[in-house]
Amino acid sequence: MHVKKGDKVMVITGKDKGKTGVILAAFPKKDRVLVEGVNIVKKHTKPNQANPQGGIVSQEAAIHVSNVMPIDPKTGEPTRVGYKFENGKKIRIAKKSGEALDK
Repeated sequence: MHVKKGDKVMVITGKDKGKTGVILAAFPKKDRVLVEGVNIVKKHTKPNQANPQGGIVSQEAAIHVSNVMPIDPKTGEPTRVGYKFENGKKIRIAKKSGEALDK
């Protein structure tokens, strides 16, 4: 996948187009990611130990990885991802600025 947990991304399609957020979780087998503040759904919960009241809870749902693009650290715009080898390690680079996306 071109993104991973902790990346700042922008949603490029769908109902949340233009929103930005940090990836909370990545699910590579399903090609989906969980982005903070994006694709909020209402979930009806029964009363349990953690939530004795029960009720309706708002939470993020996963979106397809093709609908997000990482944000370039230099320009702050969405960018495509390239790969380069440095010191025998494969690192991700932003195509727009050439800046490394991996710390």
